[in-house]
Amino acid sequence: MKTHAKAWMVNIALAALTLFLFVASVYVGRGGDLLMDKFATVAEMDRDIAWLVLTEIRLPRALLGLLVGASLGLTGAGLQGLLRNPLAEPGLIGASGGAALGAVLVFYSGLSLSSIGLATVMLVPLGGIAGALAALAVLYLLAGRNPSIVTIILAGVAISAFAGALTSLSLNLAPSPYAALEIVFWMLGSLTDRSMTQVWFVLPFMGAGWLLVASSWRALDALSLGEDTAATLGFSMKSVTLRAILGTGLAVGAAVSVTGVIGFVGLVVPHLMRPLVGQRPASLLLPSAFGGAALVLAADLLVRLPVDGPELKLGVVTALVGAPFFLWLILRTRREAP
Repeated sequence: MKTHAKAWMVNIALAALTLFLFVASVYVGRGGDLLMDKFATVAEMDRDIAWLVLTEIRLPRALLGLLVGASLGLTGAGLQGLLRNPLAEPGLIGASGGAALGAVLVFYSGLSLSSIGLATVMLVPLGGIAGALAALAVLYLLAGRNPSIVTIILAGVAISAFAGALTSLSLNLAPSPYAALEIVFWMLGSLTDRSMTQVWFVLPFMGAGWLLVASSWRALDALSLGEDTAATLGFSMKSVTLRAILGTGLAVGAAVSVTGVIGFVGLVVPHLMRPLVGQRPASLLLPSAFGGAALVLAADLLVRLPVDGPELKLGVVTALVGAPFFLWLILRTRREAP
């Protein structure tokens, strides 16, 4: 009971932190300026413009930070429980690489610049979703009908490597330096210049992914005792693996298709949450979702603090934080190994 109460207290504290960072993301601008003062000035001239800035520029950015961070944190915790590997993260199964490749192909083909109305802004996310689903289909074919954990990891690594190679090939063969630069900037990951249309587009995919990953919470606890024990308790490894991987692919693919690649969140957050809630995979899912959302929102606030110069890309900041943590994790794992 004490452990259960502690977990709920942690979840409440993380939810409060996430809410605070969400509100700050809406109202804090470049250089740390509070936008309320600017809104008051604009509202004196035109209230419609002030409302448009709030709902079409500030709110989509904050909402995407919340949704993308929650997706990365939740799926990272789910995959680490499924694969029983503390170094597992959402990009391991190839969904991130496939989504990035699908979006890059849209840039490369020039479709993102075509003048066909509302559909234009949705072509890059649609390409990303298609790429993620294609990567999952290939993963399923490679893993077979009764996939093992080792087969899933090897197939995911192969898909990620191949998708990365094709993405590099697209950059190498880009029709112009400007097209290559556009692709590179998109791949660095960012929440800027996104719209509510994109938020509504990714929300169903992310919601479905969350439900699929969360539906395997009991099985993840059983898997911590081994596959044979989980099967004895009545859990089907095939069903659990399919739900967790499909859920991860949908949620992460949708995130990457809109924001670009934001790395290390799914790897770092579960490790930050374990000392707070314990080692049970099921108890780690919700805190990791809140933690991922809080981390992405905090990183997005950090990139807008400099007053002068270009705004840092969000994926760059998360990599600068996550890479040293990843190295520390590897060294700690080596020290703990027998």
